Amino acid sequence: MMSKLILLIDDEEPIQKVVRLSLQMEANWQIICASSGLEGLHQAEAQQPDAILLDVMMPEIDGISTFERLRDNLETQAIPVILLTAKTGTAEKRLFQKIGVTGVITKPFNPLTLASQMARLLEWQL
Repeated sequence: MMSKLILLIDDEEPIQKVVRLSLQMEANWQIICASSGLEGLHQAEAQQPDAILLDVMMPEIDGISTFERLRDNLETQAIPVILLTAKTGTAEKRLFQKIGVTGVITKPFNPLTLASQMARLLEWQL
C-alpha cells in the first residue's frame, strides 16, 4: 500500500515535530509542513497531498481563511481538510460544519492516537 502524504499547516514548530513523529510512527505516512497559511496554500498546490491537517489560529491568514482559499482553488478543492484546534465552542463547531471541513481534532491531542483519529475521519484503513 502506498504511503499517504499529509500536509500539516501549523505555525508552531513543537506541534509540527509532534505531529510528524506521531503520524510517521503510527501510520508510516509522509509529512510535509508549512508554517503559515500562505506557505500551506503553495505546498498544497505543488505537492497535492492526500489530506491536510490545518491549524485554525495562525497569524496573517488564519485556518478558516486558508481553508476557504483551498476550496476556491480548482487544484486543491478536493483535498480533504481536518482542522486542528483548541476552539471547540458551540459557535465554532457550527462554523466548522457549515464550511464543510472533513473533521476536527481538538488540541491538545493524543500523539499516540492521532493517526487513527485522522484515518477514522478520512475513512482510511491503517
